[in-house]
Amino acid sequence: MLLAKSELLAELSTQLESLNPGAGAKAAFEMPKVASHGDLACTCAMQLAKPLGKNPRALGEQLKESLMSSPVFQKWVSSIEIAGPGFLNITLTPAAKQSVLAQIFETKEKFGQQPSNGGAVMVEFVSANPTGPLHVGHARQAALGDAICNLFASQGFKVHREFYYNDAGVQIATLANSTQLRAKGIRPGHAEWPETSYNGDYIQDIADDYLAKKTVRADDREMTASGDINNLENIRDFAVAYLRHEQDLDLQAFGVKFDHYYLESSLYTSGKVETAVQQLQEKGHTYEQDGALWLKSTDYGDDKDRVMRKQDGTYTYFVPDVAYHQTKWERGFTKAINIQGTDHHGTIARVRAGLQALDCGIAKGFPDYVLHTMVRVVKGGEEVKISKRAGSYVTLRDLIEWTSADAVRFFLLSRKPDTDYLFDVDLAVSKNNENPVFYVQYAHARICTILTTWGGNIAELSQVSLEPLQSQQAMALLILLAKFPEVLTAAARDFAPHDVTFYLRELAACYHSYYDAERILIDDEAVKLARLALVAATAQVISNGLAMLGVSAPQKM
Repeated sequence: MLLAKSELLAELSTQLESLNPGAGAKAAFEMPKVASHGDLACTCAMQLAKPLGKNPRALGEQLKESLMSSPVFQKWVSSIEIAGPGFLNITLTPAAKQSVLAQIFETKEKFGQQPSNGGAVMVEFVSANPTGPLHVGHARQAALGDAICNLFASQGFKVHREFYYNDAGVQIATLANSTQLRAKGIRPGHAEWPETSYNGDYIQDIADDYLAKKTVRADDREMTASGDINNLENIRDFAVAYLRHEQDLDLQAFGVKFDHYYLESSLYTSGKVETAVQQLQEKGHTYEQDGALWLKSTDYGDDKDRVMRKQDGTYTYFVPDVAYHQTKWERGFTKAINIQGTDHHGTIARVRAGLQALDCGIAKGFPDYVLHTMVRVVKGGEEVKISKRAGSYVTLRDLIEWTSADAVRFFLLSRKPDTDYLFDVDLAVSKNNENPVFYVQYAHARICTILTTWGGNIAELSQVSLEPLQSQQAMALLILLAKFPEVLTAAARDFAPHDVTFYLRELAACYHSYYDAERILIDDEAVKLARLALVAATAQVISNGLAMLGVSAPQKM
């Protein structure tokens, strides 16, 4: 169907160009929302009627006649109906719909993907400060970021995954102090235990390993403890390395990898923050007031000017963000996407304003942001708010241990990022059609069982006659398979991996309906092979879609 659609679109473009020069570039098909309206729809007659001074329905009839006289439309189209004021509702031939199977068998795991476009994109996500275990909000961010990376890779981009974190500052100082107190035997509830300290059991684990003079290794650092409880700097460095290692274990369990870890402290030690501030001053986009340095961010759409450097000489938190994003641009990433919580909404305007004020060619609207809400967790009908390990929240590791990495990924991707989400642990482990990830994975496993029972060579199915695939259920499945490349393109464009979950659930339902309507392993060899080709291609597309989400496609369940 993809080949057929491509050839039909080219012919439509040619016909429109002959009617009105320049109109060919606007040739497009839509997918009718009602199945009885055909397989493709075209509104071009209504769009061209006014500039051509013609009645849209009459123009539609004229266009229908010329299109149906062309060899391409005669090959792939069974009929064109004119509806309403001039809609062209196009019904494809069975052969046109069946043609998608050849493309699936040819491209396999690459089906739906586009060739390299030479572009590069950086996606920054998770970016959790190393002060504690990753929580469910980080889990949603990890799932979103990784899926968006996969989607952009499917569209031909070279994707760079980056993790940015603060390895200094107040939170890290609190971590060091909390660990030191635990090493001295002071625990939460003790008179000397500050209210601002971190209370989770993981702090005691860090203190114990520090006293044991252990060595910890993370993806971006390695540290050996001295065991000296009075060496706060060594405690801090060890605690950061320890928790970075813990984060690595969480991310490994979730199947997420990063290409680079970027330290906030490096922006200061390298002088990038000072350089950015100096550039803004030299360009005339700052001013002094009340002993502070201000950015004229209202000149770039912000609702008010922002303080950059406070009276005490320290920088506000958005200043290093400006310097950091300047480095992204300088590293060649003209497209960058940040996956962050909705609490970062206020920083968008000021960071973009700072980047524009640098006057160094950074595109307006750089970077893109995907903001997500937090996640609530329900288990046994009651909301879970506290993890003993973390002290005050449910961790990513908790979710994985209670369910599975597949369930966590699929569930957290099944809603728009800015939609509140209630993660139901009991539903995630259930084995019924109410569990969306089970429903989709079961469809794949069910097909694999059929193919195993058949026992033939799946590759040979690409050569069988597909003429027996004529039923309404088979046609519906073929049309949905052909839709997959468009789903990936739209999901990448809109930063919407949830659209892939919707598609997979629809595809699984369509397959289950087909399976209920037509037996596959029957005596008629020609019909059996055609049906096997259809379901094998369906399994391939389900597997491809799940791979975009980072979810496995089991062969047995």
